[in-house]
Amino acid sequence: MRRVRIALIIILTLAVNLVASAQDRNVQPRNIVLFGWDGVGRKHLKDCLRLSELPNLQNLVAEGALVAIDIFGTTDTKAGWAQVLTGYEPWVTGVFSNHRYQPIPKGYTIFERLKDFFGAQNFVTVAVIWKKDNMSAGPGEPYYYTKDGMDEFIDRFCYAKKVGLTTLELLEKYKEKPFFFFVHFDQADHFGHKYGEKSKEYNNAIILADSWLGEIVQKLKQLNLYDKTLIYVTADHGFDEGSWTHNNAPYVFLATNDPKVMRDGQRVDIAPTILDRFGVDLSKIKPPLDGHSLTKPYKKSAWQGGHQAILLDKAN
Repeated sequence: MRRVRIALIIILTLAVNLVASAQDRNVQPRNIVLFGWDGVGRKHLKDCLRLSELPNLQNLVAEGALVAIDIFGTTDTKAGWAQVLTGYEPWVTGVFSNHRYQPIPKGYTIFERLKDFFGAQNFVTVAVIWKKDNMSAGPGEPYYYTKDGMDEFIDRFCYAKKVGLTTLELLEKYKEKPFFFFVHFDQADHFGHKYGEKSKEYNNAIILADSWLGEIVQKLKQLNLYDKTLIYVTADHGFDEGSWTHNNAPYVFLATNDPKVMRDGQRVDIAPTILDRFGVDLSKIKPPLDGHSLTKPYKKSAWQGGHQAILLDKAN
């Protein structure tokens, strides 16, 4: 009988902690980590989940949501992450593709807006990126101006392990302050181009990204930060099914432990979602964002709704 009582107490304690964690995430978070899984398409991701190959992503989704993100525009790296990290269409940022781009206007990225909102000394912004060719902060590149306002901007050619270990080190370094981290894993895109979307190498690259998601979540828990942190995982574009390219790959996803995410959306909706969850008043942002927070209902225009219905029908 005593053992039964102890077991019931343990179960009750775990349940209370889970409820408390969910309640914590319903309020404004202290931190947000955005994972970029470069080149991971929605259909392939769902296949991996169905085969239980992504346990850490599945745990995240169990706490929050997995929603469809559809792309209206070029499905490549520069165009993709420029939209994700600003909430603007390319005619605002000037970043149309890997071959047609300019520096994003100063102050337009999530990093800069959060620094301005919280105060540069009170908030940490970090980007750890494994794609120096298309995501560098050098002169003329999209993130040229961003680098000046960031605590860390690491853009180099390095393996997924280096991205993961660097992120763990920086979480330890900045644990005392609220932060926004962008953690970019490129290996799925790399192996997709080299071996094709149907290859074991492409699939294993997604599994590797999931394992690093687990490592970073565990680090947040060790630092007693996980219950105060929202995590979002998304992609800049998918991959042409059975091919080595992503010329027409508009079906991606957003996976999160955020219980407030309530609907499908577009690439430009991710930045407004993050800014909104941090308490930024979106109505005061100039120029007005093209995207809308995924935590609130949004009625799409007639042409857009019809287009999206066609996209979803093809993708599912």
